[in-house]
Amino acid sequence: MEATRILTEKDVSLTGLCAVSPLSYENYVLKGGYVGLTKAIDSLGPSGVRDAVKASGLRGRGGAGFPTWKKWDMVMRQAEKKRYLCCNAAEDEPGTFKDRYLLRSNPHQLIEGVLIAAFTVGANEAYLFINCRYEEERAFMAEALRISKAAGHWGEGSASGITLTICESPGSYVAGEETALLEVVEGREAKPRQKPPYYPTMHGLYGKPTVVNNAESLSNVPFIVREGAEAFQAVGLPSSPGTMVFTLTGDVNVPGLYERPLGTSLRTVIDDCGEGIKNGASLKAVFPGGPSVPVIPASQVDLRLDFDGLKAAGTGLGTGAVIVMSEASCMVQTAIQYARFFANESCGQCPPCKLGTVHISEILEKIEAGQGTSGDIKLVRQSCEMVKGRGQCFLLTGAAIAVESILGHFRHEFEEHVGAGRCPLSSQPVA
Repeated sequence: MEATRILTEKDVSLTGLCAVSPLSYENYVLKGGYVGLTKAIDSLGPSGVRDAVKASGLRGRGGAGFPTWKKWDMVMRQAEKKRYLCCNAAEDEPGTFKDRYLLRSNPHQLIEGVLIAAFTVGANEAYLFINCRYEEERAFMAEALRISKAAGHWGEGSASGITLTICESPGSYVAGEETALLEVVEGREAKPRQKPPYYPTMHGLYGKPTVVNNAESLSNVPFIVREGAEAFQAVGLPSSPGTMVFTLTGDVNVPGLYERPLGTSLRTVIDDCGEGIKNGASLKAVFPGGPSVPVIPASQVDLRLDFDGLKAAGTGLGTGAVIVMSEASCMVQTAIQYARFFANESCGQCPPCKLGTVHISEILEKIEAGQGTSGDIKLVRQSCEMVKGRGQCFLLTGAAIAVESILGHFRHEFEEHVGAGRCPLSSQPVA
């Protein structure tokens, strides 16, 4: 059964998302703010919080959908007593901006989530890793940290005993990769570490066990601890409980941020939230979770937005960035757009990534310019197959997935470019 009912404030775990200005400390407390932190410290304890999050079924909102409690448990089991926690709000992928609004609308909820998570895994230091472009949001967070510290929620002498520090992300796609994030916090360039052996839960920040959680994942934790696992599971699907913030962009009438239960269909998000396709056009394709997951054609628009359902359909939920393309969109140009993005975002550490992303972009540009051949179409697919899984992070694979999925569903458009010697939807080559 599709979860399409209207959410009440009781259902919505990420309260205050639509606030124009950040929710004040006083208003957050009136809504039950910091009750979860007190409950975690005074009654549940680390194992109790972990078990509550496990029972809730919370899965990471940063892309992989990994059970949040499992990552915590991995760190809790380490013999090393010095541990760290990092909150990842470095989003820099096309169509993603939900972390920005979580920081802007309710910084105290994120602070509380970070404190509860750090307390649970035994970390007395936590870092808020925030995109450098989010200047106003970092200022909001700094002020919220000052107020919450003055209220005794963190810092020396507080019940938690945890210190919180804002760390600025350089604003690149690769900086959001968890090991590259750790490099930046340690004062180096955003370049991913080799895995294995450098899994953060075992060998993370400064060589110590480290939990890296997405900002939205952590923002759900206070609700779970305060209201209980059953309240969180009451919304969404059994395998994908809770809500998720979807960023809806592209060819829709009302793009924006929409918090909806997991299990809501793509059609509902596009038609009810986005009020349909621009200019009355027909839907052609959708990236349901950003360009790092395979695109799907309009025929699959009734798929539910949940981790397992989309995976079974050959795509993924990713970051919840729903990117919509109408029939007026050229899918070869779309492939170029994302191939260029990944090529520009490559840190250059891995030769297959540095060279492969550029190579794929150049072939696509040749096809779009009307100079391609059927052999070039074949070469695009071969290049994508060749580079997948060869980088130290997901960037190269993400680039290949984006282009390969577009070619798989819309090969006829590539063939039309070759046959016509130009883009059929434009008299000019892509800029």
